[in-house]
Amino acid sequence: MNHTRSSALFQQAKAAIPGGVNSPVRAFKSVGADPLFIKKAAGSAIYDEDGNAFVDYVGSWGPMIVGHCHPQVIEAVKRTMDNGASFGAPTEQETVLAGMVIEAVPSIEMVRMVSSGTEATMSAIRLARGYTGRDNILKFSGCYHGHADSLLVKAGSGAATFGVPDSPGVPADFAKHTLTAEYNSLDSVRKLVAENKGTIACIIVEPVAGNMGTIPPREGFLEGLREICTNEGIILIFDEVMSGFRVAYGGAQSLFGVTPDMTTLGKIIGGGLPVGAFGGKREIMEKLSPSGGIYQAGTLSGNPLAMSAGIATLTLLKQPGFYEKLEEKSRQVAEGIAAAAKTAGYPIYSTRVGSMFCAFFSKNEVHDWPTASACDTRAFATYFLAMLDEGIYLAPSQFETAFVSAAHSDADIEKTIAAAAKCFRLIA
Repeated sequence: MNHTRSSALFQQAKAAIPGGVNSPVRAFKSVGADPLFIKKAAGSAIYDEDGNAFVDYVGSWGPMIVGHCHPQVIEAVKRTMDNGASFGAPTEQETVLAGMVIEAVPSIEMVRMVSSGTEATMSAIRLARGYTGRDNILKFSGCYHGHADSLLVKAGSGAATFGVPDSPGVPADFAKHTLTAEYNSLDSVRKLVAENKGTIACIIVEPVAGNMGTIPPREGFLEGLREICTNEGIILIFDEVMSGFRVAYGGAQSLFGVTPDMTTLGKIIGGGLPVGAFGGKREIMEKLSPSGGIYQAGTLSGNPLAMSAGIATLTLLKQPGFYEKLEEKSRQVAEGIAAAAKTAGYPIYSTRVGSMFCAFFSKNEVHDWPTASACDTRAFATYFLAMLDEGIYLAPSQFETAFVSAAHSDADIEKTIAAAAKCFRLIA
């Protein structure tokens, strides 16, 4: 498969943009290749600058749950654009989307829109600190919550991909307030809480970890976090930037029946446009300026283009049977890839929650960062490049999640499984 133009564009980009990309994992560095430069997309497919077509399981890292360029989403954005792209003033769309989010997500009684997932988690943590009067926060190894200083401590996603989980530029005085436990280990949480009694403002967690591959919560883990936080006066924050409206319409909290105090959202609620949101109990959210004294602001927050794309997307998700159909597509893909690996005699550990799935290149079960980081990343790189040659576009890292959309067809799924079978035979 020819990638000449993408490679040339990458060389040009490196002269103007650090590393040639505007987000690190896009660089394909961990798989030893140059990134593809994408020209267009439609449905389940993306097309690069060399004219190659791929079945897309990245979906702009999750937002494209209804597929690329869905006519209703495109029409909503075009209609809004005719009236103006941004005003820096309130619009009706903000209230409409806020109402849809509140109706869907069990923990959210009030919500504020922002422009990115990082901004959402950063703001939620500030609000939790202001509400509790405490400084420390607790997070989990391998969970990525954006690139705010206090969160780049033992982070997942791009940080995990490049093996630098503690970023230079994060002052030690910031990092000392971030406590790190092991995902799926309540004992590690209890130990830190006991050692830091009365100082922890919040526990922030991905209810379905999606930034060290897809790792589901073990039975009782989320329930245990809820109990600890309730008993200790700690704010429980679910980072559902990835899982919100993805694993279920009400997010992971509705799927698992555990209600946090606050939730962060992004990706799907903007229909592919830059967006984020954080919300929770009314008594907490009303501490936010201008209702209260905890400050947060953003010129493009609630941007009308993103709001209209989000409204159109969530409207599509509410259609009867949407998630049941998506669940079946996702099951077929994940189980098909796992079966192909088994037939080829190459061991993988397959995980899936809803339309998020991952093939871990490991003989052992994966439940946390230590077990995820033990995966064979060199074998994954070989698999990734072989799948790319077969026209299957996956995330260029073992430590990322694959996403299925409603636009993936039976033919797409069959092609993906056949490609996986061929690629596993190459590396077995």
